[in-house]
Amino acid sequence: MRRKRDKLQKHQNVIVFPGTIERLIAEGQRYAENYQYDKAVVSLREALQYTEGDESLLSIYAFSLYETRNFQEAKLICEKLLAIGPQLYIETMELYLTVLMELKEFKQVEVLIESLLEEDVIPPESQDKFIRIKNLNAMIADTQDEEPSDIVEIEKACEQFEADPFFSQTTLQQMQQLQAFREVNIRPLKELVAAIIEDPRAHPMIQSFALYLLVQQEVDLEVKVKKFDELRIVNPSQLQFPDEMPVAKQVLKLVGSALEKEPSSLEMVQYLIARHIFVTYPFEWFDYHSEEIVDGYIDFVHAMFGEIKETDYDLMDLLNLLEEQSELFDV
Repeated sequence: MRRKRDKLQKHQNVIVFPGTIERLIAEGQRYAENYQYDKAVVSLREALQYTEGDESLLSIYAFSLYETRNFQEAKLICEKLLAIGPQLYIETMELYLTVLMELKEFKQVEVLIESLLEEDVIPPESQDKFIRIKNLNAMIADTQDEEPSDIVEIEKACEQFEADPFFSQTTLQQMQQLQAFREVNIRPLKELVAAIIEDPRAHPMIQSFALYLLVQQEVDLEVKVKKFDELRIVNPSQLQFPDEMPVAKQVLKLVGSALEKEPSSLEMVQYLIARHIFVTYPFEWFDYHSEEIVDGYIDFVHAMFGEIKETDYDLMDLLNLLEEQSELFDV
């Protein structure tokens, strides 16, 4: 019997082959998980030409647009999401308000927050956060005509960003809150950021991103980083970025040579390494040498395709742990 072929979809006289939309969505999600938001936007934008998109897809797309400073489009996607009435309504509204502030639509932010508070839509545990957004919005609006050096008052408002409320949020919300500080002078908050890194409640990815913020601005202070039962005292002003660390650079170079004739395996290994060097930052696979790490990743990926062979099982356990810890967060 002949196998029945999948039906081809058409969109505005363009043939969409079976699996194309799913591939674009998976690609976009993978890029977003790896903080490659520019590539995520390209894949998800193309996917959304052929499908309406569900809440999850639109949320990832909106956040990726925000991260790539496509604020006008991010605003439209947030409005579409809010019209759906997403399960993560409060988180979506936070992103929407942040986008409006970037677009300098300060009056709209004020009206929205006042309306939400009056209608008692915001849960009690989130009300303080929205009030802080409202106050910060008002402060930014008041300082628009001032010189950048005079906007220190905005940074003072961020001092309300305290550790206990921070860790009362989901890990995804914690990451989003840290993301908001990428364009802010982090130095007045350096002790707070260091306290987050040193807090035993911190997820390894949160520790890494908070440390990344300090490294990005070459903040000079000592930070104790403890993760995966290892402890190191580092100074962000002297640290390299994760993919510039010496072992990481050597591993990526060796992997490129070892898998030159296996492009699919190479892409998968590079993807895993990018995630794992971030979750372990500032450590680099701990006591393993570059050659051991490369062999381990190749075995790890080959095993995914059913090719099982004798390997270093302790290293496999470590890679499985890093993969688990580098996945995007609980919601």
